[in-house]
Amino acid sequence: MQVSEAWLRELINPPIDTGQLVAQLTMAGLEVDAVQPVAAEFSGVVVGKVVSTEQHPNADKLKVCRVDVGQPEPLQIVCGAGNVRPGLKIPAALIGAVLPGDFKIKESKLRGELSFGMLCSEKELGLAASSDGLMELPADAPVGRDIRDYLLLNDNVIELGLTPNRADCLSIEGVAREVAVLNRLAFQPLAISETPVDHQEALDIQVEAPDACPVYFGRLIKNINQAAVTPLWMQERLRRCGVRSLSPVVDVTNYVLLELGQPLHAFDAAKLSAPIVVRSSRPGEKLSLLNDQIIELDGEALLIADQQQALALAGVMGGDSSAVSADTSDIFLECAFFSPLGIAGKARKFGLHTDSSHRFERGVDFNLQRRAIERATQLIVEIAGGSVGPVNEVISKSHFPARSPVKLRRQRIEKILGITLSSDEIACLFQGLGMHVAEHAEGWEITPPGWRFDIAIEADLLEEIGRIVGYDNLPGSSLLMRTELGKAPETRLSLDRLQDCLVDRGYQEAITYSFVDESLQTAVAPDDEFIRLQNPISSELAVMRTTLWCGLLGAAQYNINRQQTRVRLFESGLRFARLNGETRQQKMLAGLAMGGLYAEQWGEKSRNVDFFDVKADVEALLSLTAGGLRFKAGRHPALHPGQTAEIVDADSNVVGLLGMLHPTLEKQLSFDSPVFLFEIAQDAVLQRALPKFSALSKFPSVRRDMALLVRQGICASDIVNCINDSREATIREVNVFDIYQGKGIEEGFKSVALSLILQDFTQTLTDSEIDAIFRRLLEKMAAELNAKLRD
Repeated sequence: MQVSEAWLRELINPPIDTGQLVAQLTMAGLEVDAVQPVAAEFSGVVVGKVVSTEQHPNADKLKVCRVDVGQPEPLQIVCGAGNVRPGLKIPAALIGAVLPGDFKIKESKLRGELSFGMLCSEKELGLAASSDGLMELPADAPVGRDIRDYLLLNDNVIELGLTPNRADCLSIEGVAREVAVLNRLAFQPLAISETPVDHQEALDIQVEAPDACPVYFGRLIKNINQAAVTPLWMQERLRRCGVRSLSPVVDVTNYVLLELGQPLHAFDAAKLSAPIVVRSSRPGEKLSLLNDQIIELDGEALLIADQQQALALAGVMGGDSSAVSADTSDIFLECAFFSPLGIAGKARKFGLHTDSSHRFERGVDFNLQRRAIERATQLIVEIAGGSVGPVNEVISKSHFPARSPVKLRRQRIEKILGITLSSDEIACLFQGLGMHVAEHAEGWEITPPGWRFDIAIEADLLEEIGRIVGYDNLPGSSLLMRTELGKAPETRLSLDRLQDCLVDRGYQEAITYSFVDESLQTAVAPDDEFIRLQNPISSELAVMRTTLWCGLLGAAQYNINRQQTRVRLFESGLRFARLNGETRQQKMLAGLAMGGLYAEQWGEKSRNVDFFDVKADVEALLSLTAGGLRFKAGRHPALHPGQTAEIVDADSNVVGLLGMLHPTLEKQLSFDSPVFLFEIAQDAVLQRALPKFSALSKFPSVRRDMALLVRQGICASDIVNCINDSREATIREVNVFDIYQGKGIEEGFKSVALSLILQDFTQTLTDSEIDAIFRRLLEKMAAELNAKLRD
């Protein structure tokens, strides 16, 4: 929600500056996301009127203009804009003016003709990113007046990040009510009088779904001026609130939406076939919307229709067939209350999100419709004239949202907030918020108004007191807790320790959505059965992730697109999968690395990270755990077939993966350098073994080396495991120190060189004992791995 500060201060003007106002709103729960001035800084620009124009004698595209700027004599200003003409009122920068970008206006000579100023476009004043010509001002703009004062440019746009429960602040009036209460000021809603009726013609209205539409008002306004133009003040207010000016009737409905928080819609009356009907859609019924989208309805959506066709998706968007156009002379103005449950999810179901649906889904005041339709009528008549008909209304009070009183106990205020408030203070606070207050013995019964859909229990009232009094004004106290400390077994490794390990190795933690794009999920894990959301926030967040890689790849793309070429990210979180018809959650730890191994420096030669660099990072994690996890060659659809490893436990269960992103997927995701990924189940790495003391032998150790010939498919780890499984008690260490293929080695084979450290606790090993151990090892490896000693 974007709010013009100047517009807000017309309704309530507390004696505080912009910074204090922003702090107040944020602390009251209406978090301010940004504050931006409505125009760039400039000075010395006034309203000017072009008195005459003459062709420049030395330039075809320039004109010599005489411009009245409120001084005794018109100024001569050379201008090249295509829309400059006599009688036009425009912004004129005088000598000494300073435009955005510190551009100073001086007396100049253009192709031999003196120019004593500059005529300005919206772009030159910093009011728009682009413009086709001079900024045209209304004919009644006062000549000589400072343009900043005339357009009220000394204003700020306050962007509020409202939570869904605060729909009451989706209007200038709603925010003004909050500001008034926060500053202990009396708030007076905008006074709106009924517009005199000029004719008695009306369109009949039938409401077939009163539970979804308890209030429906309609009014026929005839003979509006088709040539009318939205006044500049309204255009500016709409622009500052993020709405583009379209036409007087549409602008008025948008203006009332912003001012009061009530959506309205105008139909071209000539295109309607009365009576107007509010009904549920029929299965297969189609509707062409204002955005040129054609939707097929399923029988659940609420429609505004006439006797021939559907006219609008109620509370969301109007239809194209009944839209107001430049040829419209008679309009049917609609103002209704649609219940939140009747509208919730309907817009999103068709891929829509409008200002109207945003408000109706959260709740609009069901007592506001008469004020809103009278306000819209008043503005339409002021701008475009017209003959006003009576308001035709259909109201079903039995279907109004319940407004039940909520009990507030004195003792709860003292216990929860630590403060004591008098009855007068409670009455002043809640009445300022529009609530009805009735005192009783234990406290109060407070009834929320029609615009507050978030007040249901006592805790809601306590929250209101806390935020209005000010959280920083509540007393602080230390909590007294009597509890038994939980056990922290040494065999359990904390997730923080693993995260710290990755941070120490240059990774940064990422937190991504559990919802991901279906196409990315399918590309990364095509074999996984995923869960599709029935009501996704957007198409990019439509399915539950089965791997954390989806979010990490998206985060890496975001960084690469912003010229961050060296990326190290990790994430801990849940993956969601369907296994045997059941939905399962599994805690995972995943990481991504790409770009240079080190940041640019003089001490190390620059190179990109490779498979073994990331494997070393994973091994650093595994070194903290109980052990028993090992790597073996594997395959995965998202990983390079030659650079993929599975992480398996002692029972050969796959608990993780490591590898390089498949080149096809790398190209598809627009990465320009290799991307390496790993993911491992947290349960597999959060257990560790307690260190145990082993006595040191007093007898010397012996090192013996051996070089084995094995087939290429045999892993070095297979050889080490085979030796360890031999249960030779004297073997203390086994290390692989060389692997060789090439000259002197038969094709399809490789040489693996190992060193063995042998030591006994009872005696010094003799050569014959060592030879016997080696003979037994060679026999075992020959039998299991078809290995033989290299000559």
